[in-house]
Amino acid sequence: MAEKKKNSLISYGNVAKNRKATFNYSIVDKVEAGLMLKGPEVKSLRLGRATINEAHAGEREGEIWLFNSYIPEYQGGFFSKFDPRAPRKLLLHKKQIFKLLGAISRNGMTLVPLDIFFNSRGIAKVTLGLGQGKKKADKRQAIADRDWKRDQARLLRNKF
Repeated sequence: MAEKKKNSLISYGNVAKNRKATFNYSIVDKVEAGLMLKGPEVKSLRLGRATINEAHAGEREGEIWLFNSYIPEYQGGFFSKFDPRAPRKLLLHKKQIFKLLGAISRNGMTLVPLDIFFNSRGIAKVTLGLGQGKKKADKRQAIADRDWKRDQARLLRNKF
C-alpha cells in the first residue's frame, strides 16, 4: 500500500509577509483587500512562493492596484503562463477607495502591502498599511529599542 503524501499547499494563513514595511514606515491604519488573481497565480500562492518586499499599492483609473509583487509561474499546469510581476487589482469598497486615495493625496502617505494570506474561506487577501515614511533618526531609535528589549530579556532570563 502506498504511503499518503502530506499536502504542502497553503489553504489558510500567511503566504508572504513584508517584514521591512514596519521598519521603513510608521503604519497609521490597516485595510484588508481582496486580490484579483488568475487560476495559476492562486495555485502558485498556495505553494507559498510569493514575495512582496518591493511591492507597493497605488491608484490607476480610480481603482487601487498592487504593483511589483512577485508571484512565480506555476510549474504544474499547461496553461500557467502569466507575468510574475504584473499589476494586480485590489478589491475594495468605494468608500474605502475614496478614504485611501484622500489620505494619499492630502497627507502624503503611502499604501504598503504588509502581507498576503488566505482567509478562513480560502480567499486570497492582502493587508494594506497606510503609512508615513520614517526618517533615518526614527529608524535608529527603533533599532536601539529593539536591541534594548533583547538585552533586557536576556538579563531577566539569566537572573532567574
